[in-house]
Amino acid sequence: MSVPPDERRARSLSNWEEAAGAWARRYAEVREFAAPLTHWMLDAINPQPGERVLELAAGLGETGMLAAELVAPIGGVIISDQAEAMLAGARERASTLGLSNVEFRTLNAEWIDLPVASVDAVLCRWGYMLMVDPHAAQLETRRVLRPGSRLALAVWDRIEDNPWAALPAAELRERGLAAPPEEGAPGPFALSDRERLRELLESAGFLEVSVEPLELARRHATFDEFWEITLDLSRVFHDAVLSRAQDEVDAIRSALAVRLAPFTARDGRIELPAATLAASASA
Repeated sequence: MSVPPDERRARSLSNWEEAAGAWARRYAEVREFAAPLTHWMLDAINPQPGERVLELAAGLGETGMLAAELVAPIGGVIISDQAEAMLAGARERASTLGLSNVEFRTLNAEWIDLPVASVDAVLCRWGYMLMVDPHAAQLETRRVLRPGSRLALAVWDRIEDNPWAALPAAELRERGLAAPPEEGAPGPFALSDRERLRELLESAGFLEVSVEPLELARRHATFDEFWEITLDLSRVFHDAVLSRAQDEVDAIRSALAVRLAPFTARDGRIELPAATLAASASA
């Protein structure tokens, strides 16, 4: 039975509040892994001194903080997320960096509490695909952008092209510990259809829509590192695996190492393809 939208939203919020600590621990790894995409997005919005930039579903706000350096000294960035715990981590990071032109807002991107035409650019890295109503979020994004201003976003490409996610998911499904994703439900690969993503943007009123694939790579020194990071960053995997008895956890671990063998070098290093879609548009 389909989960009601408000229940999905409540679950999502609860999950991200609880996951914030793990994402903070993995900040450096995520930053390094995502760096090519992050710089692509910043190039796409081309932030100028004096502009106001909004980052949606920002998590720890890495992308927005880089934009803050580019719009300084009189411009600013709003780093927003629905989870207060994520914003707490972002505030701590901004303080460490000495950023004074960043503000923090608790926002759900489906209803952005900002005036019409109040920002010059919006960033959203791996966020829209997780929203219950991505069309509403796009309409809201378009509403708060000034005419002629810019949006840059990223969503994951097909799961088949992302073995870092596909292989753990397959292991869980074959053991009966996870179900296939519900069609049309929010999730990491919900917007992996390029034409659907383009239509979503155009139907919200965006112009000059561009969607292009970008290849990243997940690199890990050992399988142990991959295992621990996957437990930290995937709540589904974490909950499914750690709910089992230790002997089954060990069996899952061993089976997943076998699945990753084609991506594992003789010295134990792992390199996994990670395919994302990077999109830009103007308001």
